[in-house]
Amino acid sequence: MSDHTRFEELVLPHLNAAYNLARWLTHDVNNAEDVVQDACVRALKYVGSLNGSSARPWFLTIVRHAFYDWCKRNRPAEIAPDDGTAIDMAVDPAAVDPEQAFVRNAESKALADAVAALPLAYREVLILRELEELSYKEIANIAEIPIGTVMSRLARARGLLQRSPLLHAAN
Repeated sequence: MSDHTRFEELVLPHLNAAYNLARWLTHDVNNAEDVVQDACVRALKYVGSLNGSSARPWFLTIVRHAFYDWCKRNRPAEIAPDDGTAIDMAVDPAAVDPEQAFVRNAESKALADAVAALPLAYREVLILRELEELSYKEIANIAEIPIGTVMSRLARARGLLQRSPLLHAAN
């Protein structure tokens, strides 16, 4: 099987997950597209080293590395750890009437803003766990950190969200 065929079969089904992760990390649609494009080029180059069923975490690891390389070039200050708080975009289309829609949109926006405000290290593990539904082991491999660190960052991220003034202001 050619590398192009392997890429199409193993990597392309995970483009949405890659874009989702990149969008949350970059906070920008265009920058996310750039990161995913770079990740795809890298994935195509190394698809021969991919072992079967591990395509999704493998590709998300490449997306993460592509993001950090992009970040070094474009936002070096963001890589340094800080004690701030943050989140990104979520909209609930299930609202029944305009008032409910307004309240739900405000709550979704507040949650997205709170997640976007999380420090990068906390935001990335939260997105990988809660939105991409990856296991702690997969997140540890992607982020290149011990499982205990994944668990502590998740707990810290959730705690920061619970105490976020952005969420409390929406209520």
